[in-house]
Amino acid sequence: MSDKEVVEAAAPMTEGGVGVGVCHKERFSQNSDGWTVVKEGQAEVLFPSLNDVFYNPVQEFNRDLSTAVIQAHAAQHFDVLEHEAGDVCEDGITVLEALAASGLRSIRFAKEIRGLKSVVANDWSKQATESIRRNVTHNKVDQLVTPHNGDASLLMYQHKQPKDRFNVIDLDPYGSPTPFLDSAVQSVADGGLLCVTATDMAVLCGNSPETCYTKYGAIALKTRSCHEFALRILLQCLESHANRYGRYIEPLLSLSIDFYCRVFVRVHTGQAMCKQSTSKLGHVYQCVGCESLAIQPLGKLSTHKQGAQQMKYCLPTGPPVDRECAHCGNGHHIGGPIWIAPIHNHTFVTDLLQSLDEEKFQTFPRMVGMLSMVLEELQDIPLYYELARLCNITKQSQGKVTLYLSALLNAGYRVSLTHANKHGIKTDAPNTFIWAMMRAWARKEGRKSNLSDGSPGKTIMEKKDDLDDTVSFEEHPLANPESRKNSLKRFQMNPEANWGPKMRSKTSTLKNMENRKKIKNQGKYTKKKLSEEGDSNAKKLRTDDGSS
Repeated sequence: MSDKEVVEAAAPMTEGGVGVGVCHKERFSQNSDGWTVVKEGQAEVLFPSLNDVFYNPVQEFNRDLSTAVIQAHAAQHFDVLEHEAGDVCEDGITVLEALAASGLRSIRFAKEIRGLKSVVANDWSKQATESIRRNVTHNKVDQLVTPHNGDASLLMYQHKQPKDRFNVIDLDPYGSPTPFLDSAVQSVADGGLLCVTATDMAVLCGNSPETCYTKYGAIALKTRSCHEFALRILLQCLESHANRYGRYIEPLLSLSIDFYCRVFVRVHTGQAMCKQSTSKLGHVYQCVGCESLAIQPLGKLSTHKQGAQQMKYCLPTGPPVDRECAHCGNGHHIGGPIWIAPIHNHTFVTDLLQSLDEEKFQTFPRMVGMLSMVLEELQDIPLYYELARLCNITKQSQGKVTLYLSALLNAGYRVSLTHANKHGIKTDAPNTFIWAMMRAWARKEGRKSNLSDGSPGKTIMEKKDDLDDTVSFEEHPLANPESRKNSLKRFQMNPEANWGPKMRSKTSTLKNMENRKKIKNQGKYTKKKLSEEGDSNAKKLRTDDGSS
């Protein structure tokens, strides 16, 4: 069951049938049969009461984006304009939502995407499957959506034969998607779309490197570019699973959103292309002092002497750094392997952006902002630096971001912002120039920093380099990207109180089943304290009675 998709929103009912304290009240209503109705997009889902509602409005962006991406994917296969949304297309695409919960996402697919042949909405919970069946009937999409009760991995393994494979598989689990990836890469059609969500960001962002390795086969680093690092670990994991079966991935769109990662990849078959995987993966060296980054590819591609049609696969030389950091003299942490090739398909994202319909998606402004920013990102530069962190290491006050972008552009380097961090900058400038820029900024500001002796920042700021005198902070015409200039909505604002990742959902979406363990443990420390005080008072009374 997709637990981010279904979040408990228990609240007392008002006379109008809408809960007190419930966000997005306009989406909640009661029908004549007493069911609580939640509306999103073209879909409506039913719940027995508001106390049994499992709906997370924060995830609407995820569902809107998934609907748009699948529609764009279908449009590249055939002319979907010939069909209406909700109609069965015999030559259309087949979709599997492996962890469907209430079935909201599958119903939205059926009612909003043109060119569908069928949608299978699966969940391991019988109660959830009954909820899906009820919602499918209520929305009159029985001809397209088939509810299925069973294990997601087993269902996908049963469809790994080429004739049985799905054109689109959507995986949106609670936590890590890795238990489902082996079956997913086998059961998606050649050239099919795999949509994967990962919400275990603490693991992917370096809080537990050993756990990250057991789940994803890579070491995560605690770095300011951790959100893009997480995306690249997930893509590496997908590529690794696909390669075992002579398949490889083509990332179409990879986003770090709120509290999770969401990637859309096409899965292709071809042993020859699988050999190129090592050149798309690499280890990351991060200085433990100044946090400078360096990439070491696992493989290297070159043109064969027999001609351009033949590729030569070589082992790279390395490492890309010395034992001690050239900038601050500290050692390095090694992370990865991560995906170091582009994480977006520029052509696909351009077509996707042009296909968006403002009337169709409630989160249209943010979709436009995020996709516009993706198109502005440097596609061939893995990871980024956080401007605030660079200033923190060198103990300086941060200036306007456009001034730093101008300095990089004036020096002839490429630079962009990133969708993953509002303070992040991606650039092909070497680390040497980045630190020269920070020294030049300190001179420009004329402020003395109180850096402690032996600190990475002190070592960097005391260095002198010929590059220091070449840095120019004169405003460059390209320093302010269009997405920023047009004030597009690029980053999520807090939509409601306590809006982050919720607790794992209950098994039932039909009954108000009490969590016995929660009730049993409620106030246990208070009860224990009162019990101890009671025992102490009883002993005191017995002592007093004995002494009298």
